[in-house]
Amino acid sequence: MPPIEDHPLRYQVANELHARPFPVLQAPSRAVFLALKPAQKAAERDRGADFDHLLDLLDRHGAPHPPAGATHYFGQIGKHQLKWESHTEFVTYTIFGDGVADTPFDARTYQMFPADWLDRAPGTRITSALIRVERQDGDDGIAEKLEKWFVPESLAVSRVIDDDAVIAGDFRIDEAGHQRFAVFVREATGRRRTGRIVQRLCEIETYKTMSMLGFARARTLGPTMSAIDKRLNALTDGLTGETNGVETTLHALLQVSGELEQLSAQSAFRFGATEAYEKIVNQRIQVLREARFHGRQTFAEFMMRRFDPAMRTVASTKARLDAMSARALRAADLLRTRVDVDRSRENKQLLESMDRRADLQLRLQRTVEGLSVVAISYYAVNLALYLLGPLGDGLDLDKGVQAALVTPPVLLGVWLLVRRIRKKMDH
Repeated sequence: MPPIEDHPLRYQVANELHARPFPVLQAPSRAVFLALKPAQKAAERDRGADFDHLLDLLDRHGAPHPPAGATHYFGQIGKHQLKWESHTEFVTYTIFGDGVADTPFDARTYQMFPADWLDRAPGTRITSALIRVERQDGDDGIAEKLEKWFVPESLAVSRVIDDDAVIAGDFRIDEAGHQRFAVFVREATGRRRTGRIVQRLCEIETYKTMSMLGFARARTLGPTMSAIDKRLNALTDGLTGETNGVETTLHALLQVSGELEQLSAQSAFRFGATEAYEKIVNQRIQVLREARFHGRQTFAEFMMRRFDPAMRTVASTKARLDAMSARALRAADLLRTRVDVDRSRENKQLLESMDRRADLQLRLQRTVEGLSVVAISYYAVNLALYLLGPLGDGLDLDKGVQAALVTPPVLLGVWLLVRRIRKKMDH
């Protein structure tokens, strides 16, 4: 019996779940993270250019190539490991190395990305980060290091994964242009768990930054929306006034609706992506299972104070834009209905006027018909007198008596003839 046939995509969709493995890191170690994104229309970018850029980096280190069309890669480049991922709007590069520099957050590992290679990148840097992983069994000395390495006012520190590690970062860009994160792992913490913690930090930073692009878009839209809202309010206030200029007002409302639809179309993707990225940030923080470290704010608290208000602004801007669009459409529909009612009233008046004219024409026609009967009867009587004159003279009847005898039947005959003709015309 032949085996059952597999769906053409069965292995592809199954393997996709295992295609992006977490790094395996042994403390002490370090990582450099880089995310690249085109400044405009990133979702429509040439992904082949991203792939070629990766191959250029691999060729410089004599590393093997991934299969054509790959969206992820993990391999050795020199003494380091490289992790590359292609996403909807951006690509990420993460380089992992053993050991840490004597100078904390020394950016020499970042030099694994050659300057000329960076200059030819098919995109701009959306974020980059230096991550320092140290082994620390107790809490002694951690607070002092954090005071030196980070800005205390915005520093977020947490015990994570049931106190298997302490993570820290201030989400600020240092003099070299990078974010900084520190990870202190316990002796019993496994290499895979350490790799997952570092990966989560990279994802939090990336999706946090991508989410903030929506906030920037919302701030840009603010003045434009306020100006349109002012025009819309003026137009809707005029709906209760006189009917003069209704069609002009309707045209202005339709123009406002068009502008709002254009803004919605231009912002729909960014606002939708921001909502998705925000959820990822919160989910990544949640899986770390944070606990407070020496009274410091946690990553979740930092996001609640600094990140969540920005996301609420984005959601509010999107809701306001949707509400303005709906209000403009309702006002246009109301005004269009008002125009239709006015036109119906005018049409009714026109029909009534036409009915009056038709009634007058009917009366005039009947009057003319009556006069026609008289005129035709007059000539018919004269014609009958000419024809019956000899007979009347033979009966010794004078002209007056003859006319009196002929006129009634002639009038009746003419009236019946005219009535029959009118009935045929009506049918």
